Amino acid sequence: MAASVASREMPSETVAKVNGIITSAGDSFVLPAKYEGEGVHSDLIRSLLKVQHIHRGRVTCIFTVKPYVCNRYNTLHGGAVGSIAEIVAIACARTVVHKDKELFLGELSVSYLAAAVNQAEVMIDASVIRSGRNLTVVAIEFKLKDKEISTYLCRATFYNMPVASL
Repeated sequence: MAASVASREMPSETVAKVNGIITSAGDSFVLPAKYEGEGVHSDLIRSLLKVQHIHRGRVTCIFTVKPYVCNRYNTLHGGAVGSIAEIVAIACARTVVHKDKELFLGELSVSYLAAAVNQAEVMIDASVIRSGRNLTVVAIEFKLKDKEISTYLCRATFYNMPVASL
């Protein structure tokens, strides 16, 4: 690991605090070997989800925030929000896009509004905003179940690609 270089005008206490924040912000939790490998992380995320309703162009799920998807502040990790949003968006898009077309995620945007703390129950509502021949856009909203407060708003853009026939 390379040594840190700090400005001479910077107090040494500030440099020590910044170094401490950066070094402790990394991986403080080591996953067991059985959770290393392809597809394991999506299986962990899928195990959180319980489907409530499925309609054409709309999917509603619920999940409870577990400690293994929390960050150091004991709230839902941003990467978990993105993974959950992607899984639910794909499920929602599949209700309107024919199965012979492959979906390619072109963009996923996530807006943070409020934190979902450990053991909170979160409702996820996904709905297709627009679906055409080549493009499908899905909006995903995360809300705390008990307070009806929006926590995250997401939008996923999928490109619908026909499966190649050789």
